[in-house]
Amino acid sequence: MHENIQGPERAIAIAVGKKSSNRTTAFEQLDELEYLANTAGAEVVEKIYQELDSPNPATAIGKGKVDEVKQLIEDEKIQLVIFDDELTPSQIKNLENELKVKIMDRSSLILDIFSKHAKTNEAKTQVELAQYQYLLPRLSRMWTHLSKQFGGVGTKGPGETQIETDRRAIRNKIKLLKEKLEDISVQRHEQQKKRVDFPRFALVGYTNAGKSSIMNLITKADVLVENKLFATLDTTVRSYRFESGKKILISDTVGFIRKLPAHLVASFRSTLAEAVDSDVLLHVVDVSHPQYHEHIATVNETLEQLKIAQKDTILILNKIDLLEDVSVVKSLEMEYPNSIAVSAKRGINISKLLEKMESKISDK
Repeated sequence: MHENIQGPERAIAIAVGKKSSNRTTAFEQLDELEYLANTAGAEVVEKIYQELDSPNPATAIGKGKVDEVKQLIEDEKIQLVIFDDELTPSQIKNLENELKVKIMDRSSLILDIFSKHAKTNEAKTQVELAQYQYLLPRLSRMWTHLSKQFGGVGTKGPGETQIETDRRAIRNKIKLLKEKLEDISVQRHEQQKKRVDFPRFALVGYTNAGKSSIMNLITKADVLVENKLFATLDTTVRSYRFESGKKILISDTVGFIRKLPAHLVASFRSTLAEAVDSDVLLHVVDVSHPQYHEHIATVNETLEQLKIAQKDTILILNKIDLLEDVSVVKSLEMEYPNSIAVSAKRGINISKLLEKMESKISDK
């Protein structure tokens, strides 16, 4: 292991793709993994992409690539290696044995970010539940590490009985956390019943698309706006009154992301209840991002998981001020008929957005 280095952990980001994969997309996804790592507090020193017919069942990457990474770790004093896809427990164990540094996959990285950003009791409970659900199938790997730490090479670690005891304890903890979230959900439902008279709009979208900026602009709320992934974990609900006097409620929800672990979506179901119970979804898209089409598809897939993909939706094409060619805006609005192109930062077309929102409640 390398000595501790001052500053952020130095990391390598790795993605494995099929030989038929689009290389441009693959490298853009690696950029996103780097962004996630930066948000978690790491510094990505090197990004590696390997094309394989299928991931190596033992180490995800090929033997030659493992050796290459091992040399990089030595040369660049790397402390962390992050993989873009979810690794099996045995792959993590094998990689840690080979590389002698901490190994994380995309799921554990996202969980780490969520745990750092959770502020309310509800968000912290949701993160804790997701962490235990991620941990449960990986218990035997952890015990192998403990046995090596205390019992020396070749020890098999505690018997199956000990692992089963721990699994039972974690299952009980998961059950308790689910019950706690259910209680929070009941309380939320009671609060919602008190404000049921007002139409409800919920902001949804890919993480860092600008949902909180739009929320702040419309409602004059003071929701944290950061150029970071998952800056918003806790739902914020604010009211807004149109010039006509009609009042609505707007909620800002956790951002979605490609390959968001299913158990994480399930854990945050109570937070996402604001979207589930809303009358209209405001789907915010960062159209200045080169992968905005994929972002729209990812959000729609998550909405499908939540069984709300068919809900009345306004597609908000945000950050048009960052587009080099303004003529693109017209083609975007033609491509997505029920959309409106805006800039939350510059306040462009926000009045048109509000008109569109008011027309939605007039239709109901």
